[in-house]
Amino acid sequence: MIEVNNIHKSFGEAHVLKGITTTFEKGKTNLIIGSSGSGKTVFIKCLLGLLIPEQGTISYNGRIYAKLEPSEQRDLRQEMGMVFQGSALFDSMTVEGNVMFPLDMFTKQSKSEMLDRVNFVLKRVNLQDANDKYPAEISGGMQKRVAIARAIVMNPRYLFCDEPNSGLDPKTAILIDNLIQEITQEYDITTVINSHDMNSVMEIGEKIIFLKDGHKEWEGSNKEIFKTDNAAVTNFVYSSELFKKVRQMYIEERN
Repeated sequence: MIEVNNIHKSFGEAHVLKGITTTFEKGKTNLIIGSSGSGKTVFIKCLLGLLIPEQGTISYNGRIYAKLEPSEQRDLRQEMGMVFQGSALFDSMTVEGNVMFPLDMFTKQSKSEMLDRVNFVLKRVNLQDANDKYPAEISGGMQKRVAIARAIVMNPRYLFCDEPNSGLDPKTAILIDNLIQEITQEYDITTVINSHDMNSVMEIGEKIIFLKDGHKEWEGSNKEIFKTDNAAVTNFVYSSELFKKVRQMYIEERN
């Protein structure tokens, strides 16, 4: 579990995060949503330890990041897996090389041990025949699966995903959503996803944090979001045609 207590983050006179308090639960897919400029990116960078809030605390299973020694902070960051928006694969490395990279950098495992682990996670994301391919030779959806395999190869306790469905067609996006949720539940990971994709909210939003102008405006589940009377949330969510239809279905069912 990740516990966030009253964090503030500013850049000069720009006050970006304004007293956010929330929890991200273990074994669940936790989504951060909000319009551009709401503070989502700064928030997830704080959760990753890339930015340090001026006020408030972030704790990981009881460990407050800011109070850890530098070596302890490094150890904690190795418990974090990250799926970047553009996958961020190394073009000059094969799929196998990309997934093996964290193991090679941060562990003392033998080559055979690393390869066993790489093959295990590639099989888990259904890419067991892609070891020798390069990123340019595979589809965008396959690249995202490679990025997920790399993120979980170190068996992380915390998984962060920044717009994992960006650039994907709707069918592939659903497959990626389902894969992230399955891995979260299977390995009991605390997963946090930055997303603007309302399909993701509906499919896997077990816990949703809605940010507006640096504040936590609302939190709840994908079922509760249909019931809220919060105007800021409904204006954001129902700008999606899909959600307008789902909202109408929900209203009709209640009547």
